[in-house]
Amino acid sequence: MGTAMLPKHRVFSLISCSRTLSRAQSLAQNKFHGSNVGCRTLNTLSAQEAILEIKNMPDETKPASAKKPISKAMKAYLLRAKSYDEFMKKQIVEYQIGRRHLANIMSMDADTMTQEDIDQAIEFLFPSSLFEPKARPIMKPPELIFPPKKAAEFDETGRPHHALFYTMNPNFYQVLQDSVTELIKLNKEEDEMIRKKMTIDNDLKLSLSGTEWIQKEKLSAMLIEKIDDAQYEQFQNVLIRLADHPLSSKVKDFVMKYRYSLVNEAALAEIPKPLYEKDGRSYITFKGARRKNAYADVTVHLPGSGKFSVNGQDIEYFSDIQSREQITFPLIFTAMLGKVDINATAIQGGPTGQAGAIRFGLAMALRSFVDNKMVERMRLAGLLQVDWRTRERKKPGQPGARRKPTWKAR
Repeated sequence: MGTAMLPKHRVFSLISCSRTLSRAQSLAQNKFHGSNVGCRTLNTLSAQEAILEIKNMPDETKPASAKKPISKAMKAYLLRAKSYDEFMKKQIVEYQIGRRHLANIMSMDADTMTQEDIDQAIEFLFPSSLFEPKARPIMKPPELIFPPKKAAEFDETGRPHHALFYTMNPNFYQVLQDSVTELIKLNKEEDEMIRKKMTIDNDLKLSLSGTEWIQKEKLSAMLIEKIDDAQYEQFQNVLIRLADHPLSSKVKDFVMKYRYSLVNEAALAEIPKPLYEKDGRSYITFKGARRKNAYADVTVHLPGSGKFSVNGQDIEYFSDIQSREQITFPLIFTAMLGKVDINATAIQGGPTGQAGAIRFGLAMALRSFVDNKMVERMRLAGLLQVDWRTRERKKPGQPGARRKPTWKAR
């Protein structure tokens, strides 16, 4: 049957097939003339058999036209990834060697040695008086020190994997899209509750007290993308809208990924460790506490019986009740009243200033005897904040600091 009797699309199919077969036949005769493939020569195969043989051949023996081309971007990425992997492997090997040496020095088992043990050993072997913690010697896994690299964002042909690749910040806009998706789900659930005339409990709203949104630099490091101020503001607006939803507690895990606790980690690291006397009692001394013009040095002993000494006298050194309540408040707040002994020395200032200075020094000293959660509660209560308020001086031409002369019309 001739081609004139066939439908048009079948004619094109036959022509395309014949061209493919002829190309495979010529390729087999010209490129692989006389080469042995499975005890047979390609120049003796038919076109159909030649196509199958070429498809089944290893990549090393395939002709260049049969291989998939690799884009320049993929080649550059593969080179960078290879050098980064080699560098990280070298760093990991050096870290493991140093970890075993450190375990031998400290007479510990390297297999059971934790990162906390390593930090304590480094602090013991290399004591440093540098104020900035980042400047002190450390020994941590390479994954925590060297920033991660982005994975390949496109395939071998240069086609991007991510649908938002051409936004230049795919990870950032993915976060925004996920936030909107979660918000739509909450809105649907809220509409369903309203339709069923159900009351929405206030406890279903997420509480963000004691936390803050992560900084722009940390967000950029998390997404491995550069974020500008406008994008960071957009990020905050979207997440705030999601957190303000009446049912936002159901997306707590998603929201809290981008918030951090207000616990000052650097301040917690600076909390001094208690010292020990000959009788085994632990103590800590905080010097230089101030309030107005008064200065105080406070020493706390644990365990104790609740004794209180101020300039060699008991708590009756302060005649007014308010000053006594000021200095006992940190003990009541931390549940340490009657468990420690306090010895305070105050100079200059009046009763209010000296009581405020002792209160601040006592609160700072008690940090060494409580856990981190209590330290955070003390910070939120204002016990760890210096009160810089002072009496405002009298102004010339006025009866007082703010008071003005009485104005008379006549």
